[in-house]
Amino acid sequence: MSTSETSRFVRLRVEMVLEITDAEALSGTALESIAAEYGEPDGESADERMQAESAVREDGAEALASLVDPFDLVGEVPGVELAQASWSSEIIDYDPEEPDDWDFDDEEGDDIVHHGVGNQDSGAELRA
Repeated sequence: MSTSETSRFVRLRVEMVLEITDAEALSGTALESIAAEYGEPDGESADERMQAESAVREDGAEALASLVDPFDLVGEVPGVELAQASWSSEIIDYDPEEPDDWDFDDEEGDDIVHHGVGNQDSGAELRA
């Protein structure tokens, strides 16, 4: 593949810290989503469904990850098509009084980094 063919692909990294304010609502919504995805509890994928349900009941990060869909993030953006996606979620130690204490990966390349809170964008910086 030539450079001109690969240059049309962009890796978009989004990192967020979310506060779980209602664990029961989060796990309940995740359980509803699992029920819709797997269908009847006694179906062919009953073991997978039971594992997924157990994971979202025990771990808010798992519940959140089960509800986030990267396709939803870019599905309505004109002129782009999602080629590949992966995502994860984990419980972290976070001090809201130190929002500048982000742990960005130190990878080579020029990245445009946007720091925003909610709908307010506090600017962008170019990292090399």
